[in-house]
Amino acid sequence: MNLHFLFETLGYFLGFRLFVYLRKRKADPIPEGNRIWFLIGAAASGLLFSRLIGALEDPLVFFDRATPWLYYYTSKTVVGGLLGGLFGVELIKLVIGEKSSSGDLFAYPLMFAMAIGRIGCFSMGLKEPTYGEPSNLPWAVDMGDGIPRHPLALYEIGVLILMATILLLLERRFAFKNGIRFQFFMIGYLIWRFLAEFIKPGIDNLGPFGTIQIVCILGLLYYGRTIFRMLFAPKKLLQNVD
Repeated sequence: MNLHFLFETLGYFLGFRLFVYLRKRKADPIPEGNRIWFLIGAAASGLLFSRLIGALEDPLVFFDRATPWLYYYTSKTVVGGLLGGLFGVELIKLVIGEKSSSGDLFAYPLMFAMAIGRIGCFSMGLKEPTYGEPSNLPWAVDMGDGIPRHPLALYEIGVLILMATILLLLERRFAFKNGIRFQFFMIGYLIWRFLAEFIKPGIDNLGPFGTIQIVCILGLLYYGRTIFRMLFAPKKLLQNVD
């Protein structure tokens, strides 16, 4: 049995169920019809960019292959999926004229789904490119080639759990403006993936940086205003505070 497919599917299913539960429990500022369009846009654009960024992790292989579309189809990355989904939602919001932030309800379901999916990634060993560089640390894991490596999939599960815990604790004390929860999640995850790529086998396409790191930098620049406020004006992220 392919455990990767099993856990990835389970992650999608349980993540969506959590989204439905949270939407029923909390008032959704987005009308039902618009929310459906956002889900469609996020899924379609997320799939497109996930494959594209995944294929561009090794541009020479992508452009030199006799069947580049097959390489495109078999490549994927979470970073591309998240930023692609964001692009798709923002594009649809522009078209239909929706002004309200729509991401908050996705934050916890995404963290939950991604953590479950990473269990499947870890189960695949070297067959799934989510393992790290060789390591002598006591928790390094043999992924199937006899070489202890950083278990990046397990690291990511820990990071996602930590992010969700911190966000839950913060939300008990503060009332954030609409959209800030999702922005916190995206900023945290992009920072994690940027750092994680330094201990992951890959190709440096721009100086010391690989494709994923370059995309993470672009994503963090997109959230530059929120990052600035997090560091220097946190009260501006709260409700009813000018």
